[in-house]
Amino acid sequence: MAQIYVLEDDVNIQEIEMYALTASSFSVRAFSTAAAFREALHERKPDLLVLDLMLPDADGYDIVQEMRSDPSYSKIPILMVTARGSEMDKVRGLDLGADDYLAKPFGIMELISRVKAILRRTSPADSDSGLCRAGSILMDDEKHEVRVDGRPVELTFKEYSLLKLLMDNAGRVQTREEILDKVWNTDFAGESRTLDMHIRSLRKKLGNAGAQIRTLRNVGYILDDVTRPQ
Repeated sequence: MAQIYVLEDDVNIQEIEMYALTASSFSVRAFSTAAAFREALHERKPDLLVLDLMLPDADGYDIVQEMRSDPSYSKIPILMVTARGSEMDKVRGLDLGADDYLAKPFGIMELISRVKAILRRTSPADSDSGLCRAGSILMDDEKHEVRVDGRPVELTFKEYSLLKLLMDNAGRVQTREEILDKVWNTDFAGESRTLDMHIRSLRKKLGNAGAQIRTLRNVGYILDDVTRPQ
């Protein structure tokens, strides 16, 4: 049974989320403050965090950033549920490393659907941990590190997720729709500019190795020359 932590200071919304998740056979613990959540996090790591951004003792964005920068908690999936529904709020949260974003007010069925979708994507059975090499690019998924010709490359959480998707599907075209669905959990065509921006940034950070990411016009992207160390 998946363990889900809910960090939400609004008692009514917290109760609704707990009821819906428990009724869907999830084990749930709820917290009203970041301090209580952090204490519980040291006791047991959840399989997913449902996070409100506006908390009495912390900013939800800071919590996302803290977790993504700590190797002990960096792989815990995060679903942000918040009243901040603007595009910029959404982009900021996703770029910091949240796996999905649900704006209030929301439907219970949509909440459960998004939770299940995140857990499917991040299930250990589906993950491909370890080393993966693409020409001069080396990805160590256990350490969440990328190196080019031995040089460490600092990537944002989304840039890393994008590169991992391309490396895991080396030699196979990933359509724009597939990438948006798997990395940003959306099929909204308007997000294409976000994808293009991340591809440009990723290529730049990879240097000459960025040329291995090829554009198939009006289709998507493909990564060439991947080998896995024995």
